[in-house]
Amino acid sequence: MTRDSAINSVTQYFDNGTFKTELAALVAHPTESQNPDAAPELMRYLTEAIQPRLEKMGFTTEILDNPDPRGGPLLIGERHEADDLPTILTYGHGDVIRAQDGMWREGLTPFDLVEEGDRLYGRGTADNKVQHLINIAALEAVLATRGALGFNTRIVLEMSEEVGSSGLADVFHSHKDRLVADVLIASDGPRLQPEVPTVFMGSRGGITFDLDLKLREGAHHSGNWGGLLADPAMILAHALSTITDRRGQIKIAEWRPDSLTDDVRAALDGLPVTGGEGPKVDEDWGEQSLTPAERVYGWNSFAVLAMTSGVPEAPVNAISASARATCQLRYVVGTDPEDIIPALRRHLDAHGFEAITIRPHDRGFFAATRLDPKHPWVGFITASIERTAGQPPHVLPNLAGSLPNDSFTDILGLPTVWVPHSYRGCSQHAPNEHVLKSLSLDALRVMAGLFWDLGEGGTPSS
Repeated sequence: MTRDSAINSVTQYFDNGTFKTELAALVAHPTESQNPDAAPELMRYLTEAIQPRLEKMGFTTEILDNPDPRGGPLLIGERHEADDLPTILTYGHGDVIRAQDGMWREGLTPFDLVEEGDRLYGRGTADNKVQHLINIAALEAVLATRGALGFNTRIVLEMSEEVGSSGLADVFHSHKDRLVADVLIASDGPRLQPEVPTVFMGSRGGITFDLDLKLREGAHHSGNWGGLLADPAMILAHALSTITDRRGQIKIAEWRPDSLTDDVRAALDGLPVTGGEGPKVDEDWGEQSLTPAERVYGWNSFAVLAMTSGVPEAPVNAISASARATCQLRYVVGTDPEDIIPALRRHLDAHGFEAITIRPHDRGFFAATRLDPKHPWVGFITASIERTAGQPPHVLPNLAGSLPNDSFTDILGLPTVWVPHSYRGCSQHAPNEHVLKSLSLDALRVMAGLFWDLGEGGTPSS
């Protein structure tokens, strides 16, 4: 009954092929939450893949209908060992984005796990099925080794994260008493580098909106009307050019955060933004006075996700009637989310673009959150990880992407520490999504060590 025994147990679980078999079974569920026809699969994932496994571990579970019609069901589970023990809340999501079937390279299909070298391909391998599988398997290993966890555990597994965690906040408000805990320890997102564990304590927020400009009904011949009719695409392009300069530096004052403190800069100092796979970083893009790590983890970024005017796939000699740009602001703590759209409206109006309409997307994005890297729970978890991995993890104040972390911080009032089990080159949200076997084994060992240490006592007081 030792820490090493629990770690050896998950190592054997990986080496004997059980991990791969179980991941394949999870991937086989086509849980596309963005596809209304997949609704039965969302429930089936919980009832067939998750609920029986948790109940075998001694959890009491309940599957809840989502109060938001856009969202899928949620599972809440609890394993209670003693009133005087700390309570750990963990989380995962079993839904995936659209499969993009037919876009994967030859030999790959979204819902069949395919092994090639160090990679396991399939939709949901990285986001998020492998991540909660690793954590559940690590809990099982500690339970089997010690005979008890040594702490109380609560779990939330939702099926709507890929549609903005619709209904999650409502469920948390309604069931707040069932989710009381000392800390959230969960897994989503990527490591900074595949071979080094990462810890992050929050995420950037995000808001997506369309900029629309409609000048008239119908297009008109560019020869007969060129020089007489205003071009909506050109006007919209000029409007966009007022939001940032040519290197993407934000020019709207209210979109420039005030939270890049010396402590945050110190936490980000030296953290890599390259490694593994992915495109080469453009050093001359973004806020010029910041380091690359500060730009992506400590600052806001504006992006044009798509633009249309006319019919791009079949252009004709005509001046378009309208133009549209779909845009997104990723923002950190220190940005007022309620003023993002109003500030943009004031900015466009001040530059003479009153005719452009701003249409926020219905799909909600998550708010920005951040926990102090010096928080005692961060210290406890990073020390455990270093003990297992033999090296300190990378510690991020917040992830560059977005997660429903605000539901845990703002509604449940929890410190939140995320330990991701993927890497940035995993093709998340794209064809050919995959997870690395080597990283998965390392993550299993790290989490088994962490869960063992949580049951040894000496955890931070709530």
